[in-house]
Amino acid sequence: MKKTTLDKEEKEILAAYENDELKPVKNPKQEMKKLRDYARSTLQRDKRINIRMSSKDLNQVQVIAAQEGIPYQTLISSIIHKYVTGLLIEKRRA
Repeated sequence: MKKTTLDKEEKEILAAYENDELKPVKNPKQEMKKLRDYARSTLQRDKRINIRMSSKDLNQVQVIAAQEGIPYQTLISSIIHKYVTGLLIEKRRA
């Protein structure tokens, strides 16, 4: 049997569950609808931009997007979203 490795967030959730810290939602259907609406409004793409970037950078983004199986525009949009929400973590190279 394979041993499952949990990341930090998963470990925190498991610990909260084991300590009975999680509380059920009063109205799950209503809560799911609310969360879906939040996701739709967050992910709605309603503006178009044009940017200039080096061919080298664009080619690298396209390669990474192809490896991830997503369009390169989606990858760029995701990177910008993560940056403005503070979720993009800078990775230092040695």
